[in-house]
Amino acid sequence: MKRYLITGGAGFIGCNYVRFLLSGYPDAKVTVYDKLTYSGRVENLEEPLARFKDRCELVVGDICDSTAVERAVQAAQPDIVVNFAAETHVDRSIADPDTFVRTDVNGTAVLLRQVSDQGVARYHQVSTDEVYGTVPVSQRSSEGDVLNPSSPYSASKAAGDLMAMAWHQTYGLPVTVSRGANCVGAYQYPEKVVPLFATNALLNLPLPVYGDGKQRRDFQHVLDHCAGIQAVLEHGQPGEIYNIGTGTEVTNLEMVRILLETLDKPRSLIRHVQDRPGHDRRYGLDISKMLDLGWSPAMSVEESITAAVCWYRDNRAWWEPVRAGEFQDYYARQYAGRPDHVR
Repeated sequence: MKRYLITGGAGFIGCNYVRFLLSGYPDAKVTVYDKLTYSGRVENLEEPLARFKDRCELVVGDICDSTAVERAVQAAQPDIVVNFAAETHVDRSIADPDTFVRTDVNGTAVLLRQVSDQGVARYHQVSTDEVYGTVPVSQRSSEGDVLNPSSPYSASKAAGDLMAMAWHQTYGLPVTVSRGANCVGAYQYPEKVVPLFATNALLNLPLPVYGDGKQRRDFQHVLDHCAGIQAVLEHGQPGEIYNIGTGTEVTNLEMVRILLETLDKPRSLIRHVQDRPGHDRRYGLDISKMLDLGWSPAMSVEESITAAVCWYRDNRAWWEPVRAGEFQDYYARQYAGRPDHVR
C-alpha cells in the first residue's frame, strides 16, 4: 500500500482527487485531514468513505493546529502528502485577508514543519495560476516567472509556494508545486463563478458578471487537474514547479454563453455589475513542462465548462442545501447592493 495524507481533502479539488486516487489506484490508502469549513464539507466525501472504507478515513482538524497536524502525520505514516488545504475565494480574501494569511501561509508552514520532522518521502503543494498576476495576450506564464499576485488570496498562495520551496532548499524535503488554472467540475462551492452562474441560471436568477466580462480565463476540468497532480507525483522532479491547465482561454462572457446554451437559458439573465478591486485581466499558462511529463488535458475549455454545468443541472440535491444558510448571507453581502457596471 502507498499511504497518502490529503490535507483539505473535503474541499472541491481535494475530494475529487480523493476519488481519483481511490478509484484508479487500488494500492492507495488515503487519510483525509480537513477542518470541514463552509466549502470543505463532509458530504463531499460520503461516497468514497463508504465505498472505500478499508482504504479511506477522515480526520477532522485544522492545518494551523501544530499538535493536531503532528498527531495526524504520525498516525497516517504517509509516503506522500498532498496539500489542498486553503482558503481560496478571491472575493472573501478582499473582505477578510487575515483568514487567508492564517491558513494559506501559516498553515502551510505548520504542515511543512511536521512533514519534514517526520521524514515524509514526498510533499506536494497545490497552488494557482493567480500567483503570476495578469499577463498580456502575447505572453504565457512560465514556472520561473516573477510572481505578481493581485489579491490577498493570490498573495497568500504565492507565500505558501515560496515556503514550500524554501523547505526543499533548506531542509531537503522533496517538494513539488503545481499551479493550476481555474478548475470546474463536481462539488465546487457555488460562490465560484461557474457553479454560481449555473445554479443561478437553473433558478432563473441574474448572472452577476463583473465589469465588461472580457477577462480571460483557462477553465480546466477538475479531473484533468487531478491527473496532472498525479503525473507530477509520478514523473516530476523534487524542487520543480509545474503549470497545469488546458493552455487556452476564453473570456468570462464566452464562458457564460457556453453555460447558458448548455442549460437552454436566455442571455437576458446576464447582468453586468461593478468589477471587483484588483481583478486580473488575463491568466494564461505555459503548460509545456506538463506535456513533457506525458500528461495532457482530456477536455478542452468548452468541454470542461459544459461537463461542469451538466453536473449541476443533474445534481440539484447536492447544491440546493448548499445554497441555503451561509451562502445566502455571503451572496447578499457580495451582490445585493452592487451597482451595475458603467460602460
